[in-house]
Amino acid sequence: MIRRVFVGYPRALFCLFAVFLLVTARISVAADEAPATVNGEVVEVLEWDHLMPADFTLEGIIDVEEFSALDDLDPRAAELMDQLQVALQSAPIVPEMDGKMAKVPGFVVPIEGEGRVIYKFFLVPYFGACIHTPPPPSNQIIYVEYEPGVTLESIYDAVWVTGKLKTETFSHELASSGYGMEAFRIEPYEY
Repeated sequence: MIRRVFVGYPRALFCLFAVFLLVTARISVAADEAPATVNGEVVEVLEWDHLMPADFTLEGIIDVEEFSALDDLDPRAAELMDQLQVALQSAPIVPEMDGKMAKVPGFVVPIEGEGRVIYKFFLVPYFGACIHTPPPPSNQIIYVEYEPGVTLESIYDAVWVTGKLKTETFSHELASSGYGMEAFRIEPYEY
């Protein structure tokens, strides 16, 4: 039997693993940056892997060998894909992140705004997350509220978001996040 390579769930699983690899190859954070303060609190510069428990892996969620052995039209493939999506939407967070004043690099996925001004958005580790590809695990998505709103030149450009991190779940039709943030500052990411 000829196996369809580019259609169906095994391709979707491949995309999810590719997304996870992109998350781990995230935007690099400059290590020589001097600590800043916001509202009298020291700002901690975070990388995306700081938001995942050290023992979190996709391999712990699904048996990759079993999944890749299935045919695209096998009902078990659809069932496993559904299980994977549920697991990714409730990926474990790092409780110690609650209440940290943090600065995180990422890309904006608009949720609420007026015209070109964005008030609520998901901050994600790579461009296209939640829009062009399956969403990353919920512990790699931050729901951000920024009261003054931000106008971006382009959503293709990375930004730094500084604010108070919260370990709370937010669900939207695009994705679910494991973290929230009240943003105090949004600035262009300097490469």
